[in-house]
Amino acid sequence: MKNILQREIPETLEGIGELEPFQGAFTKLRKGWMEEKKVPPPNKATMPHSSKMCSNLKEAIIRTKPRNGMTVSFHHHLRGGDNILVESIRILAELGIKDITLASSSLTSAHEPILPYIKNGTITQIYSSGIRGEIGKAVAQGVMPKPFVIHSHGGRVRSVHTGNIKIDLTVIAASAADVEGNSTGAHGPSAFGSMGYAVIDARYARQVVVVTDNIVDYPCVPQAVTQNFVDYVVKVDSIGDPSKIAGGTTRITKAPMDLQIARLAAQVIEHSGLLKEGFSFQVGAGGASLAVAKYIRKIMKNKDIKGSFLLGGVTSYGVDMLNEGLFKSIFDVQSFDAAVSSSLLTNPYHIEITAGLYANPFNCGCMTNKLDIVVLGALEIDTDFNVNVITGSEGYVRGASGGHSDTASGANLTVVVCPSFRGRIPIVKEKVHTIVTPGESIDVLVTERGICVNPNRPELKENLIKGGIAIKEIKDLAAEVEQITGKAKPIENGERIVGIVEYRDGTIIDVIRQVK
Repeated sequence: MKNILQREIPETLEGIGELEPFQGAFTKLRKGWMEEKKVPPPNKATMPHSSKMCSNLKEAIIRTKPRNGMTVSFHHHLRGGDNILVESIRILAELGIKDITLASSSLTSAHEPILPYIKNGTITQIYSSGIRGEIGKAVAQGVMPKPFVIHSHGGRVRSVHTGNIKIDLTVIAASAADVEGNSTGAHGPSAFGSMGYAVIDARYARQVVVVTDNIVDYPCVPQAVTQNFVDYVVKVDSIGDPSKIAGGTTRITKAPMDLQIARLAAQVIEHSGLLKEGFSFQVGAGGASLAVAKYIRKIMKNKDIKGSFLLGGVTSYGVDMLNEGLFKSIFDVQSFDAAVSSSLLTNPYHIEITAGLYANPFNCGCMTNKLDIVVLGALEIDTDFNVNVITGSEGYVRGASGGHSDTASGANLTVVVCPSFRGRIPIVKEKVHTIVTPGESIDVLVTERGICVNPNRPELKENLIKGGIAIKEIKDLAAEVEQITGKAKPIENGERIVGIVEYRDGTIIDVIRQVK
């Protein structure tokens, strides 16, 4: 069967089950969500005055009674500095556990040491918002017997609530915890900030292990995860390297072309009609995206505009804007910079939120639905404004869905910033290889060679033209790029589906076929 974007979607897929094709950004929600299945969190109990402390991580994992076929989850707030996921998988492999489903909120290059465990059958399926590096290459080549699933941050919460992901064991890294498991990422030697992605795992996992390198006196304050969800607590020498939280995609770019694109995007936002008193704002991970905030900051100061809130992944640059009074508050689901943690700890208007509050489409307070403006990146964008942030030019998985489709669907203005081509590889093209965010959710594309407005937003186009901004048709831009780069060489894929891309509501927006 074909979904509304004309992507071929099988009715069923071995290792997944029945698939529901994507029919539009809000079609499923408009039909009603009350009938969606929902599973309850597990019942838990502990005896009075018993100890949750374990001497090491291996003891804690053994006490959870691991079994073949289990689902194990982790959060990725430590990003490139994470030590806990790899060590936990190594222990499970030593215990002889096989057929594990890995449900980490995202996978980075720091997790590449688990690749041998994927190849030998210890891990046979992955659910994640992102997969990068050698792991992404291997799964695209079909190394796993079961298809992997890419979901958005909000979609992950929905998937846990509805029982599509059933977590047997979650191992949660915390920069500070007490002996009962109350824990935070806001202070301690390895402070990394918000633990927004870990909360759903703590509430729904059959067994919860909190791992920290910093045991504090009871009670640990503040508490991102509370003791009533925690089974075991482990003190280790180090949970990871907080200096590696901020990588290339979480720092403002210094590249001249990216800065040019960011300046143009800021001009688009300025003349959109939405940059006004009380507006809300988010920038996605990516150097050019983050750089837009730099120029918006100048415009806000020059025009004496005060915003309502900043949302999403938060950098120290966002904290500076909060402290300057440019925004009233920050809602922080993930801290992109270790320096953010001190603000989270001390400023009551720097508010830690869960991934569910941030972006789960199946709740009545989803923060992305209150967004005015979001700036996002892209690996590819096509002439229908569909965006790919997952597969690269060779077809390998190398990116993350993250909150891309979540924020794009809710914002009043969604701006995509990217170069028109990278090297000799076209970015703006007739058809993207993998759709993650549908074109109906994208309002404007900003590149170094031109600005394109979605035909569904004629009033936006009119505002920008009035502001003196030249607009180019996206098909003309794609043709111009093709003249420079030549036609993109098609990726050679086999028939086997090795992965699926879920839209945030659980429908299937695309599939990923095995790279030859």
